[in-house]
Amino acid sequence: MKTSISLRKALILTASGAALCFSNAAIAQTATDQDDTSIQDTVVITGTRGAPRTAFDSLAPVDVISEKAIDLTASDEVMDTLSQLVPSFNVKRLPMADGQVFVRPASLRSLSADHTLVLINGKRMHRSAMLGSNGAQAPDLAQIPSYAIKQIEVLRDGASAQYGSDAIAGVINIILDDKPGTNAFAQAGQYYEGDGEQYRIGAQQGFQFDNGFLNLSGEYTDAQPTSRSRQRADAIALQEAFPDIKVPNPVQNWGQPERQAYRFALNGAYELANNEAYIFSTYGFGTGVTDFNWRNPLSTSAFGDSAIDPDYDLSEIYPAGFTPRFGQDDNDFSLTGGLRSAGDGAFSYDLSASYGRNQIEYFMYDSINASLGSASPTSFDIGTLTQTEFNLNADFVYLASLDFLADDLSFAFGAENRKEEYSIGQGEYASFAVGPLATEGFPSGSNGFPGFSPDQSGSSDQSSYAAYVDLEAPITDRWTVGAAVRYEDYSEFGSSTTGKLSTRFEVTPGLALRATASSGFRAPTPGQLFSERTYQGLDTTTLNIFTSGRFSPQGAVAELISQRADVNILPLEPEESDNITAG
Repeated sequence: MKTSISLRKALILTASGAALCFSNAAIAQTATDQDDTSIQDTVVITGTRGAPRTAFDSLAPVDVISEKAIDLTASDEVMDTLSQLVPSFNVKRLPMADGQVFVRPASLRSLSADHTLVLINGKRMHRSAMLGSNGAQAPDLAQIPSYAIKQIEVLRDGASAQYGSDAIAGVINIILDDKPGTNAFAQAGQYYEGDGEQYRIGAQQGFQFDNGFLNLSGEYTDAQPTSRSRQRADAIALQEAFPDIKVPNPVQNWGQPERQAYRFALNGAYELANNEAYIFSTYGFGTGVTDFNWRNPLSTSAFGDSAIDPDYDLSEIYPAGFTPRFGQDDNDFSLTGGLRSAGDGAFSYDLSASYGRNQIEYFMYDSINASLGSASPTSFDIGTLTQTEFNLNADFVYLASLDFLADDLSFAFGAENRKEEYSIGQGEYASFAVGPLATEGFPSGSNGFPGFSPDQSGSSDQSSYAAYVDLEAPITDRWTVGAAVRYEDYSEFGSSTTGKLSTRFEVTPGLALRATASSGFRAPTPGQLFSERTYQGLDTTTLNIFTSGRFSPQGAVAELISQRADVNILPLEPEESDNITAG
């Protein structure tokens, strides 16, 4: 459990004066205050292409998380806010899980992390460069500063026909702040165990113009590691056998990593005649370090005598064994700009272009490439992963007045062009080299996480085109039906068509029945289609290091294995789903 002294928004500077408030009682009062408007009456834009609806009037379930709820969360990551307030959203902490320690896997409705589409202001957010469990490649929500968020809408329903690939489990739409004024906060906390100290500061400046607004937000976080480890039995045995050697207690940390990060956001719009130009952007960079499993000098194959290199003696460098330290430097940027109609006419449009880039540079220290012997360094640059995406969107809505309907028919249609590229930059030579001592059984590559070799490095890309039609018809004052169909064509595997039907019937002003049926799909990404990655682990039974990995189904290894009898490795195809909800 975590204790926190929260001063979020305690420092508020306005044109009329300044106020400084450190009162815990005042914060508690804020937490219990309720807005006059119920959350069910909050207007949402997720799940509909027509006029905005309230959460109660929507054709599918939409959870709304207010700015107040977000600001009262002690964590620096938006994912923790979602996991606390959306019952069907879960986020994991996975110690000693390579990059997943920093880019944490999250799931909506118990599906894979990349089965949920993430939007910012209604526009698709780019993916992280890291491929996680089972190759899942999802956006990194931690890159968005929570202080910049006005509202989060979570559509807990399949929506591929409306939004395209990845929306099998649903949609998370993060809406950035647009209010004027100056706000700032400071927050400090730690766990009852006495570790995991975290410090956060942030500021926000909003400008209101005659015809528009501009809002700038930024925050910094510094989180120290936590550890819930008990000393390993083999470490205790080593200390007893060699009392002159100082064995750390514990030899490895099991918990959250050490992490520092800066996050920024910009959101603005300006009216031009009957049009509105808009722009929003996010930028973040940070670094983090975590522990790997401890290497016991009595049982790890990196230790031992070498006839080829008599000068190699790892026990001189690490007499008590070693715990490789694994880290990453991340850099994330997104920019979206567009032009949309600003009037209240029957016809409206939204034209936009988006660019997103996520880059992760891995490094290690307190490690060794034993196959290089005495020539091996103890720190390594592992390599770089980069994901870039570019989207063009054209969305249109026409409200048709038909005599046989209770209200206007919403006829939405549009098109999208998306291109994404995935690249792997090789690490330094010592991080992946197979040195001369490999013939004696010494492991190669930087111990714990071998670097990206030239065979694994390179880039791949994929482009797609999509078109959709979305209808919402109020049959009566109480009964509304909707239908959507979407066609997408991908350069690497072909086309896919998805559809959705939905209905809502209002029994009383406070009770409504609604149901949806839809098909969905998730297209494999260039990183999943072509990238390859091998890694090392520790067998907890034998305490020996093993090497495993992921190979491209269209690469040389797959081609070689397919030559065996009764073996045929096929290229990846889209994941497909059928979804039915009622309530």
